[in-house]
Amino acid sequence: MSNENPDLKIAQSASLKPIDQIAKKLGLNNGDIEQYGKHKAKIPLSYIDDQNVSKNNMILVTAITPTPAGEGKTTVSVGLVDGLNHIGKQAVAVLREPSLGPVFGVKGGATGGGYSQLIPMEDINLHFNGDFAAIEKANNLLSALINNNIYGRSRNLGIDPRTVKWRWAMDMNDRSLRHIVTGLGGKQGGFLQESGFNITAASEIMAILCLARDLSDLKERMGNIYVGDTFSGEPIFGRDLNAHGAMAALLKDAIKPNLVQTLEGNPAIIHGGPFANIAQGTNSLVGTKIGLSLANYVVTEAGFGADLGAEKFFNIKCRAGGISPKTVVLVATVRALKYHGGVSKDQLQEPNANAVKEGLGNLEKHIENIKSFNIPVVVAINKFIADTSEELQCIVDRCNELNVEIAYADGWKNGGKGMADLAQKVVDAANSCDRSFKPTYELNAPLKDKIGAIAERIYGANKIVYSPNANTILRRAETLGFSDFPICMAKTQNSFSDDAKSYGRPQNFTINVREVEIAAGAGFIIPITGKMLRMPGLPTKPAAENIDIDKNGNITGLF
Repeated sequence: MSNENPDLKIAQSASLKPIDQIAKKLGLNNGDIEQYGKHKAKIPLSYIDDQNVSKNNMILVTAITPTPAGEGKTTVSVGLVDGLNHIGKQAVAVLREPSLGPVFGVKGGATGGGYSQLIPMEDINLHFNGDFAAIEKANNLLSALINNNIYGRSRNLGIDPRTVKWRWAMDMNDRSLRHIVTGLGGKQGGFLQESGFNITAASEIMAILCLARDLSDLKERMGNIYVGDTFSGEPIFGRDLNAHGAMAALLKDAIKPNLVQTLEGNPAIIHGGPFANIAQGTNSLVGTKIGLSLANYVVTEAGFGADLGAEKFFNIKCRAGGISPKTVVLVATVRALKYHGGVSKDQLQEPNANAVKEGLGNLEKHIENIKSFNIPVVVAINKFIADTSEELQCIVDRCNELNVEIAYADGWKNGGKGMADLAQKVVDAANSCDRSFKPTYELNAPLKDKIGAIAERIYGANKIVYSPNANTILRRAETLGFSDFPICMAKTQNSFSDDAKSYGRPQNFTINVREVEIAAGAGFIIPITGKMLRMPGLPTKPAAENIDIDKNGNITGLF
């Protein structure tokens, strides 16, 4: 399902409309948007209208547990926007920005597929409007200020380097940077200190940008970042280093959402990009609110499976923003269900209805989880050419037994027209929803009870084990007054458990919390489970090896 074919390249070129035309579809004035060339722009936060936010319809797209076969969540999200506009609704996509780590690593481009894509794709996938670079610089400014304070004498705060957990950030996959030593080079190099890098999508600065209400809130949250402790045990925050003003200044443009378009010329707002396995996994709150301020329907997505992205979307983002979706679209594919049913990747093209049936447990658990939030769910089968009618019918029959709406998503092949049935079912479900979501836990519950609620109710675990270090940090969080923070689990995306090779719907398993991080600026606690890493590595053959550019500036191999 490569996007690089001549017909599609022609469609991409012919479909690009001037960004001011796209802005007009949302009622934006050309003089108010900040254009980045002909086909991209930033939208000022002044367009947020809380009255419209509360009355318009937000649709969340999530998926079953991801597999190497791919589920096409972004393809469905973009296609659904085109489908809604196709049936006469005013709809906008509000999605995350791609990270260069996956773009150059395994995944490649992240703008959808086939005729359900965002454009200009090369620009979106590579640097975009500089948001990730600004986030990276703000993160690393704080790292530099911490090290400078430890090194200095006249204004030294007495920070104990052993307590500093703040890490550097880079938007690239590199396993060699997970654990490093800084301060080499003798006295002029500062003090020796263990450190490391997170990928930018896992930086707390990214999380803050995506939860901040405005620039003032952004700056305050920067000041609330927990850095570590003094030798006497007193907490040190970003504001103690006078870091928050300069950090926020670096993000003055990055906080503004970006406007692009779909292949069919419908508006798309792209902003922020936290991963769902190591962060909250959804686009910015301000991006979502701008979308809801300007369009009747907003289609947004949460990363990876519903156990990660959707859970955090509800329990973190919706709480922070006072918003609630009207419908959840759960994306599934025949290929992925066969994989969860025990079929190896190289055999997924072979018809196997029995394997689909075996893999349905994964779909059923995700449906149960979404229903626990008290929001309607519509299952979208993202169709592939090799799917057989018997395999597809297995999914339809099971959803009918569960009394769950289901529709085919054929946007990859047919664009908005191929999504019309799904779009109508989403509209009907949204019209039936007259309630707000039900959270998984109450914020005033003890931290371990909140972690347990996610592990047991959402993942299906029957036991949680904490390392001594995790227990120590949880106690420290309580001492600092952070007991009422929501939980942002870091867990493998490949399983409900913390074992990446436990597919389907695992039973009778333990969640192992090996570390805990306090993200006081973002306003949540991060339990890190199993072997989860916050800096990925590159595969044996990185996607970067396929990317090239010719003398005319035409990029190939990105999709």
